[in-house]
Amino acid sequence: MSMKTPKGPYTMTPGCSCGAHESDRACTAISNSAADDVQLYGRTVEQAVLRAIAPNPLHRRALLQGVGASTLASAIAAFFPLAAATEAFAQAGKPEKTDLKVGFIPISCATPIIMAEPMGFYKKQGLNVDVVKTAGWAVVRDKTINKEYDAAHMLAAMPIAISLGLGSTPIPFAVPAIENVNGQAITLAMKHKDKRDPKDWKGFRLAIPFDYSMHNYLLRYYLAENGIDPDTDVQLRSVPPPEMVANLRADNIDGFLAPDNIAQRAVYDGVGFIHMLSKEIWDGHPCCSFSASRAFIAETPNSYAALLRAILEATDYASKAENRKEIAEAIAPANYLNAPVTVLEQVLTGTYADGLGGVKKDPARITFDPFPYESFAVWMMTQMKRWGQIKGDIDYAGVAKQIFLATDAAKAMKDAGLTPPAATSKSFVVMGKAFDPTKPDDYVNSFAMKRG
Repeated sequence: MSMKTPKGPYTMTPGCSCGAHESDRACTAISNSAADDVQLYGRTVEQAVLRAIAPNPLHRRALLQGVGASTLASAIAAFFPLAAATEAFAQAGKPEKTDLKVGFIPISCATPIIMAEPMGFYKKQGLNVDVVKTAGWAVVRDKTINKEYDAAHMLAAMPIAISLGLGSTPIPFAVPAIENVNGQAITLAMKHKDKRDPKDWKGFRLAIPFDYSMHNYLLRYYLAENGIDPDTDVQLRSVPPPEMVANLRADNIDGFLAPDNIAQRAVYDGVGFIHMLSKEIWDGHPCCSFSASRAFIAETPNSYAALLRAILEATDYASKAENRKEIAEAIAPANYLNAPVTVLEQVLTGTYADGLGGVKKDPARITFDPFPYESFAVWMMTQMKRWGQIKGDIDYAGVAKQIFLATDAAKAMKDAGLTPPAATSKSFVVMGKAFDPTKPDDYVNSFAMKRG
């Protein structure tokens, strides 16, 4: 695995938290100004109405001096709906560009990004979005960095790796929304149906989608907790998700931890069985994200905001169980997931065949919650540190805050009529072990099995 390792503590570039300004001072000044958007828009609307009433600057000045600005504003408001006009003005930011390209990998984790096109969520925001099926994660990364894609479906850990310069040149990226929660499974070849104890997996060849992925970290965690060293006792291979079932059928791999549509397709084709769902390792874990470069956010803020609104609304629609069968039909075609509708229904509804003759029901097999908790990013960085992807010190909280845009997501959710959580971080439990995001180094040091 090729990685750049910056010297000293890991920090973000350029010199401010959002990556768009030369210093924190400049960023803070602009942020403080942006925080008064409503007042700014209110003043703008009042001034526009005043100019309409008194076009002559001399008359306008005399009017203001004669009655006072606040009295005049009150008088105008009595006859003109300033509040409504202000709200409309504030929300009327026209997208700088309406034709956008968003890359995705054909997996169920990308459901909100994909379904937003055929189900009209992008069009509702005035956007014409080309969602582009892409072969692998490295291609998604490179095309987004090279601006062939405006934004992309990415593994939640990828923007962290890109921003820190792990495996690529460091470029500031952000995660304004999580695509899916849970929704993965460990799947094994049928010949291993009698090897359900991971202690018997020494020598297995196991596939993951990408080095910088929840799949990698969850599988490593599960193996290590069962006494299997993921670097010496098994082979972990990066395989694009669409190729995993074929590799399982050809006996090139013994199993994989992959998105649920891939796991369910292995069952559907009779070549594998579901050993366990990823939620049995960590119930409520993030997987994929909607990601964009800081440059795209800074250069086209209105396009970015419209895109985010569309994805948040699509995610909210996907979160409701009664919509899942409709969504399965929308994302099944060849230009999207290229999967049998019945496979996607089993994933999205949570009633599924396990490949061993059983039918299981778990409505939370995959869920959709867009909020990018900063503690998600902190946990991923602890695993990057644990397994040697990150060397040296790192400002966990600072990096998490700059990449996982929880505050921005909360505002965008409110604007879309949704209810965000009260806090930007939370604690959780992984295989019975509590994680405190305020003590990441203690967490890393608590593991007996780690690199370095």
